[in-house]
Amino acid sequence: MRKKNKSITLEGVLVEDYAAEGKSLARVDGKVIFIENAVPGDIVDIRLSKNKKDWAEGHITAFRQYSPERVEPFCAHFGVCGGCRWQMLPYPKQLQYKQQQVEDNLRRIGKITLPAISPILGAVDTVHYRNKMEYTFSSRRFLLPHELGDPAISADQRVAGFHAKGLFDKVVDIDICHLQAEPTNRIRKAVRDFGLEENLSFYDIRQHQGWLRNLQLRICTTGEIMANLVLGYPEDDLTRKLADQLVQQFPELTTLLYTINPKWNDSISDLEPRVLFGKGYVIERLEDFQFKIGPKSFFQTNTRQGERLYQVTREFAGLSGKETVYDLYCGTGSIGIFLSRQAARIVGVEVIKEAVEDARENAALNGISDARFFQGDVTALCQDTFFEQQGRPDVIITDPPRAGMSEQLVNKILEIGAPTVVYVSCNPATQARDLQWLDAKYAVMKVQPVDMFPHTHHIENIVQLKIR
Repeated sequence: MRKKNKSITLEGVLVEDYAAEGKSLARVDGKVIFIENAVPGDIVDIRLSKNKKDWAEGHITAFRQYSPERVEPFCAHFGVCGGCRWQMLPYPKQLQYKQQQVEDNLRRIGKITLPAISPILGAVDTVHYRNKMEYTFSSRRFLLPHELGDPAISADQRVAGFHAKGLFDKVVDIDICHLQAEPTNRIRKAVRDFGLEENLSFYDIRQHQGWLRNLQLRICTTGEIMANLVLGYPEDDLTRKLADQLVQQFPELTTLLYTINPKWNDSISDLEPRVLFGKGYVIERLEDFQFKIGPKSFFQTNTRQGERLYQVTREFAGLSGKETVYDLYCGTGSIGIFLSRQAARIVGVEVIKEAVEDARENAALNGISDARFFQGDVTALCQDTFFEQQGRPDVIITDPPRAGMSEQLVNKILEIGAPTVVYVSCNPATQARDLQWLDAKYAVMKVQPVDMFPHTHHIENIVQLKIR
């Protein structure tokens, strides 16, 4: 260990294991050091950025030796755009570390009795698996390390792609993204080229000005494709010209919309997309259920793995056709609808008004009359009066955001005492905390991790709980 420029540099350190959230760990003199962009088996030099008594964080300054576990990343933009950060790991190793993450979180944080955890369900498709993508147009291009300092290369370029990792104001000019099937790259490039040919302004996030801002694309397994152009301000003639060109160039495009976003942030949840071509939405399928998806709808981003996630959820619910099922954090109602044929009644709760409207519409689309969806905060709505009016649940499905459930909601679930709870989580750490709370009355019977996002550290996990 030596000091350099008032910081501590560790040389020739062996990366030992995967930690969590995409970080790996090493140990030096008994201290755990968390680092990014490393693979167990790498030997690296590390400069510490945080240095506590028992742990530290650092970044790699040099690789002395690469791990034999490494593989060549398949994307030319790997390590720059911030996505697909595990491409240097073979997919079976990714699954191994995700399984380890679930087990470590449930045992270390949950501290509860667990059954044998089922092997993770890996994705059949490890590329082209996303049904939704959002691209950003920018007047500032992220320069690669070898371009810095070259007076012939300026960052003042109009580009389309993704934000560079850790930078809000610079965008990586993407050539080919492998996350979504074509025509995703061709449509993005067509919009970019139109902007360049017409000498249009691309959005400058610092100055909060520019016309071309974002492009959202949905490509469904049904073959339907939706594009939503997000523009900084109205330009009717230009919008129509661009729309006509896209519709002519991409006959597979089934609906095209535009949204004017004059705000500082990119969210369109409070904006009103307008239809330029087509019906304004697409239809996606899970098994033989149909789901109407608009430009503001939430839907599982990986359709095929989403189907497997819901199949496990349905299996864990153990329905006989007589049960009242509560679907908490129901979004557009997809889980409840997917379970509806095996249940007597579905009651869905969701805070986002538009999602509840979508859920009701999707239930009608599938001919489901025994499903009701309510808008409101799950914790506030799920009180005694609500349960009295809607009937006590036999099965509770909960699929909360990454922050998990509130302690108040957990206490209400404990009080209600439904025989079965199925907990679907996108964050095993907060899930483990909630399971510890639920342990007062419920035993964990089954655990099934599901990989929804290959080449990332994200992991979904499903837990079946039975009342003691």
